[in-house]
Amino acid sequence: MSEVISRGYRAVEILYHAYLTGLILTTVSRRSRADGAELLFRTFRRQHLEKFLPGLVKLGLSKLPHAVACAQYHYLSNQMGGVKTEYAYESDRKAWVRYPPPRWIWYGSAICGIPSRVNAAMLHGWHGHNGVTLGNPRLGFVCTGQTVDGHPGLEGYYLEHDRDLAEDERVRFAPGEVMPDADPARDPRLDPAAWPTERLELVVSRYAMAYVRTALPVLLELLGPADTRRVLGHAARLIGMQYHDETMRLLGIADSGPAAFARYLAALAAAQGEEVAVSSEPGRARVRQKGWRLARGLEPLDAAAFEGWAELWHGALAAHDRWLRLSVTREAGTIDFVITSR
Repeated sequence: MSEVISRGYRAVEILYHAYLTGLILTTVSRRSRADGAELLFRTFRRQHLEKFLPGLVKLGLSKLPHAVACAQYHYLSNQMGGVKTEYAYESDRKAWVRYPPPRWIWYGSAICGIPSRVNAAMLHGWHGHNGVTLGNPRLGFVCTGQTVDGHPGLEGYYLEHDRDLAEDERVRFAPGEVMPDADPARDPRLDPAAWPTERLELVVSRYAMAYVRTALPVLLELLGPADTRRVLGHAARLIGMQYHDETMRLLGIADSGPAAFARYLAALAAAQGEEVAVSSEPGRARVRQKGWRLARGLEPLDAAAFEGWAELWHGALAAHDRWLRLSVTREAGTIDFVITSR
């Protein structure tokens, strides 16, 4: 894989990773903790229903005891996405997973703005539903620590109980228990033939994109079109501005003006798997993007989702050159970005 492609994947991961975190923080701070928790719960539940069972097969875990398979799934799938993880086996009916600091989803100082209730919504959305999806009503998740509460990591274990669990028992909190030290010799490992470095670099960029993709229909269901446009767009604009400089450096673009910003948009679009064409003339540049990969399989979506997402690029342009204008339109599946001087 060329250095240019690798840097493009990294820029996409940074941008969408920050967008996911910013979207949740925006919902918590400008709506409510309850809406933030519900957004996270629904996003993780939807992602779980779409990806968990196929992921077990893809990672070669589907024939393991359920508690072990779940812990190994979270260890491997999150590690592939760039998340720091640890795993510990106790028995076929009990296996641990731990996410040490720094927490991926609440990276940097963002962790200070996340209430415990919001963080716990992830566990209820995904971890607590694994047993249901596997058809094993005895399987639950016991959370023994949350980083947002000051514990040294988000950690817990999957446990197959001796009886069926009620819905409110599928996730239990037991902060007095501590995960044993991980044994690297027993850590799950990917097959390097099936997962070469080039494939893993692509996975890292798609991991963050997938959560933002899942959040689009969830926001529309939760907030409706008007508030989705406001929340999604506000977070997008701020993230676009904040991460413009870092992603520009990664992409090796140092100059300013319409043509430079068009190259920036095209490089990010290509790294997201899009087909793009760029044209420019003095004082004007255009990027044509064939399709919108992020929303593939979700259509039809209310236009509010696209309009909110498009604020990423308005924000980036505001940091790039506040005197330039950007028009973003979508027709017949093609997205047109037109950058002009005022």
